[in-house]
Parts: sequence; structure tokens; C-alpha cells
Amino acid sequence: MDAEAQENFREFVANRSPALLRTAVLLSGGDRHAAEDLLQNALIKAAGRWQRVDEPEAYVRQILYRQQVSRWRLKWPRREVSVAEPPEGARRDTDSSAAAELRVVMRGALARLTARQRTVLVLRYFEDLPEADVARLLGCSVGTVRSTTHRSLARLRALAPELAALGRGVDEWPSSRDFSALEARP
Repeated sequence: MDAEAQENFREFVANRSPALLRTAVLLSGGDRHAAEDLLQNALIKAAGRWQRVDEPEAYVRQILYRQQVSRWRLKWPRREVSVAEPPEGARRDTDSSAAAELRVVMRGALARLTARQRTVLVLRYFEDLPEADVARLLGCSVGTVRSTTHRSLARLRALAPELAALGRGVDEWPSSRDFSALEARP
């Protein structure tokens, strides 16, 4: 990689890493450490082909999605999530405490889904991708994406009825607004 390409890559990493990390956190079920590993591996792969990449962010995101698919195809998936600190912080006002509560409940609910279900929901609702794009990224049919989305939402509703108690009706969630509450906190 020449000096100009290295500088472009460094700028991309500095500018886009926070947004890419948020997506990786969602894909990994709230496990920030696994998300950092996922993003780091994606950036390493992108660096090797940097000079041939037309749309860097789309390329890195596709690597993230495909790596996550590879992870949930492994024979012995990791079932335990360990975090260095609790996801919620001390909040004083009721609006931020409600947002923190939503964030904790949503992260917990997503973590209880399978990696495939979580990946489909993140791509459909957080990334706001159409079913055809999700199917292309995951290497499956549109029908599979639809059925997985349907089953994932049903399971999410069953696993986290407390989301309805937070003011979300079962037909009103999740939306990208709800998933945006899961942004990774440094």
C-alpha cells in the first residue's frame, strides 16, 4: 500500500470506526470485546484490498456481516457474554433513565437470540436494509430472511415482554429508533 492509500485508510478508520463499532456491538449481541475483535478483523481484511475498494464503508460492513455469519456457523458457538462493566450508567433524570432501561432490556433481549436471528434483525432494523440486500449479504433466499425475521421478532417478544411494558406494543417494535438506543458507549 502506498503512502496516500495508507493515509486514506487511517482517515477512514478514524472517522468511521465509531459507527462500525456500534454495528459490530449489535451483531455480537452486546459483547463489546467480541465486537472490537470483529471490527478489527474486518479492518485488517479491508486494509489488504484497500486500493481496489470503491466504497470503503460498504465493503467493511459486508466483511463484518460475513464474519458474523461465519461465527454462528462454527461448531462450538460462544454462549457466554462477559463484559468489563455494567452497560448502564448512573442517570439522574427520568428521560435518560428510561433510555438506559430500554438500552439494557433491548441488549439483553438481543443477547438471548441466536446469532443468526440477531444478525437478521440488526441488518433489517438497525441498518435498515431491504430483505433482498440482507439475503444477498447472508447468502440465502429472501424467503429465508422473511421467515427468520418473523421468527426472530416472535422470539424477541416472548423473551422480553418487558419491552411492551416500556411503552412498546408488540406491533410497534423494534424500529431503528429502538436499536439506536443500543449504541456502544466508550
